[in-house]
Amino acid sequence: MNLIKTFFSSKLKPAKVGIALSGGGVRGIAHLGVLKALNEKNIFPEIVSGVSAGALAGIFYCDGYLPDEILDIFNKTSLFNFAKLTIPRKGFMSMKKVHEILKNNIRAKTFSDLKIPFHVTTSNLSDGKVEYFSKGSIIDKVIASASIPVLFKPVNINGNIYVDGGIFDNLPINPLKGKCDKIIASHVNPLGKEVDLDGILDVAERTFHLAIASSVHENSKHCNLFIEPKDLINYSLLKLENIDEIFQIGYDSTIKILKSNNDF
Repeated sequence: MNLIKTFFSSKLKPAKVGIALSGGGVRGIAHLGVLKALNEKNIFPEIVSGVSAGALAGIFYCDGYLPDEILDIFNKTSLFNFAKLTIPRKGFMSMKKVHEILKNNIRAKTFSDLKIPFHVTTSNLSDGKVEYFSKGSIIDKVIASASIPVLFKPVNINGNIYVDGGIFDNLPINPLKGKCDKIIASHVNPLGKEVDLDGILDVAERTFHLAIASSVHENSKHCNLFIEPKDLINYSLLKLENIDEIFQIGYDSTIKILKSNNDF
């Protein structure tokens, strides 16, 4: 039985809870572990905000998939394997495979078709500002949200150019403000010292990682529950390996935090 549907039909539904899912490349798989742990404790977010990897995880969750089901899809399709290279005119890597996976698995066609309200964070390069989408078509916005500049091709939406929303807001709680009694944040980009910077992708990854960290600390102050699995520092943002370990780290960290938090 779908636990999400069961929860929404319950008369004992608690106060409305929203969750923000950060960017973080492959580390974003930890969001699924976070969501599984929350669900097991009868905490079911009723509104979701996601950016980059968080948008990829969030779209499946809001479409009605359970965390374990999403992990299975990610394992079978290698959704986070961004290794397909293209001619580096606007970006080194293609999101074509990601687009196909979303098209073949996401049942909703528009945001209004989703089972849970969803907000996707993007960076509008044309206007130079953050932009949150919650209406219209879904896939193009999710792809835009996950398109790290230079590494991936930007996305044209209605004549404007969009890239990874983490540039402006890598912990997108703003779409949740005023809509929730409680806000949970799942942040999968803990900062730490990096000594292995051998290639251009390693340098690009580290540079982007540092650049998007500035707004996270301030946004975390507005959350009732801030989940940041520290062990994720040992995993690359772009290298697809140890998916199950990353999932488990998200799960274990959330269970531990919930045990010491009286708000949930």
